[in-house]
Amino acid sequence: MSDNKNFYTKLKAQLDDTTSFPSDYMYKFIVPTDSSQVQEVETIFDNYGAVITKKKSKTGKYISVSIVLSVENSDLVISFYKKAEKIKGIISL
Repeated sequence: MSDNKNFYTKLKAQLDDTTSFPSDYMYKFIVPTDSSQVQEVETIFDNYGAVITKKKSKTGKYISVSIVLSVENSDLVISFYKKAEKIKGIISL
């Protein structure tokens, strides 16, 4: 759990140093195709005006989900990552 906290602390610092908010931010996730994880990812970003793009892997075992979302600050970016990390089998890029 401490590793996650350190990761998000570093991410917040990097975002604050390199991004002028409000800004469009791209999230990328990889999820297994044989379950409901894609729908779970989409649900997290529902009602936020996100543009979601999906692409199957060559083997068909995974789906890449890209989300572009206008965010107001680094805390909002991190809050979506924290929601997504609760999805079983998800990989954040």
